[in-house]
Amino acid sequence: MATADVYNMDGEKVSETNLSDEIFNVPVKQHVLHEMVTMQLKNRRAGTTATKGRSDVRGGGQKPYRQKGTGRARAGTRRSPLWRGGGVVFGPSPRSYRYKVPRKVRRQALKMALTSKLQDNALIVVDRLDLEPAKTKRFVEVMVALEAGRALIVTDRKIESLELSSRNVPDVKILRSEGLNVYDILRFKNLVLLEPSVKQIAERLLS
Repeated sequence: MATADVYNMDGEKVSETNLSDEIFNVPVKQHVLHEMVTMQLKNRRAGTTATKGRSDVRGGGQKPYRQKGTGRARAGTRRSPLWRGGGVVFGPSPRSYRYKVPRKVRRQALKMALTSKLQDNALIVVDRLDLEPAKTKRFVEVMVALEAGRALIVTDRKIESLELSSRNVPDVKILRSEGLNVYDILRFKNLVLLEPSVKQIAERLLS
């Protein structure tokens, strides 16, 4: 079983915690991570783009001009795509881009993402991050002490002072353990876990 050092807010090692091999020591398969990230990005798409076809635009009830004798090409409606103000041919219409990856694959991909952070020495475990009162300056000092630049911080509960302190700091995101996902883990260089959240993640992935 792997272990990770636990640091305090001053960047000092205070203890160690055990990390389950079933979560933090699994084979990392790039194609599985790619599939999960693609699914998450696809599911975020609104799919609301739309154009008007010839049946949607106004007009067209009357024949523009008589069939013969004008020297022009025959026309039966002003809604033709050939005319200015006419409908659009094969334009986009509202649709859903959502699709699902099997639950077992989603769970395994999350384990792979966590494993990759541990292998890259980008996993930092902190005993607590209660910043009272909420101060952005103090939060930045903590991040410098932990040597965590672009970081995803995973908490076990809502910590309002932490969220307030970090909201103006670029390249930092606060996320509770139940919302942990592959895309956010891979998007940030470092992964900072509060010690209680490690247990919550294990319960979620091993249940």
